[in-house]
Amino acid sequence: MVEITEKAATELRSLMESEDKTDHALRIFVAGMGCSGVQYGMALDNETKEDDVTVTDKEIKIVMANDINEELSEATVDFIETPQGNGFVIDNPSEMSGCGSCGGSCH
Repeated sequence: MVEITEKAATELRSLMESEDKTDHALRIFVAGMGCSGVQYGMALDNETKEDDVTVTDKEIKIVMANDINEELSEATVDFIETPQGNGFVIDNPSEMSGCGSCGGSCH
């Protein structure tokens, strides 16, 4: 099951309130592929699809397509603050990463 850190849950609740989207869920989706593996995206969404899986953690509803649910079974949504900026990230320890995972060259 996808989990969400306390910091990410707090930041999401604040974002949802400021955008008047408290009835929305956090949707996780595949945004593309790269040398580091699958790239996931996130968005606030108030619609679910027939093949969606819905989980709730720390009172945040998370939705994703059924076909990525197993891939994200050990994933954690976090909120990070760096000199380059702040944002939500997905840490997925079960994801294979590194050059070669896409069969291409990263040079």
